[in-house]
Amino acid sequence: MYLGMNRDNGKAITDIDHIRQSMRDILITPEGSRIARRDYGSLLSVLIDQPQNDVIRLQVMAAVYVAISRWEPRVRLSTVNLTSDFDGSMVVELTGQRDDGSPVAMSVPTGVNSGSN
Repeated sequence: MYLGMNRDNGKAITDIDHIRQSMRDILITPEGSRIARRDYGSLLSVLIDQPQNDVIRLQVMAAVYVAISRWEPRVRLSTVNLTSDFDGSMVVELTGQRDDGSPVAMSVPTGVNSGSN
């Protein structure tokens, strides 16, 4: 079993928790914001402030899928769903399989408090 490090407290975390942490980091990091790795991250930050309609929802789902497929090789996504909260923020719901075949599922809030988990 792989043990990773929790980015908030430095403690050891399990493989699945490390995968979830990594996927969340990929999605909330704006593409172009890392100096040494400009293409890391996703376009989610550009899209979430757009008026929510079917076109934007499809673009968000595509941006999520592309970013996770590119930057998290331990996971193959099978579904990307979006739900909207009453305050207008979106929650990205992901399901898929890890490279060992076991299922993975998580939600990533895109609202104001999405930086803390």
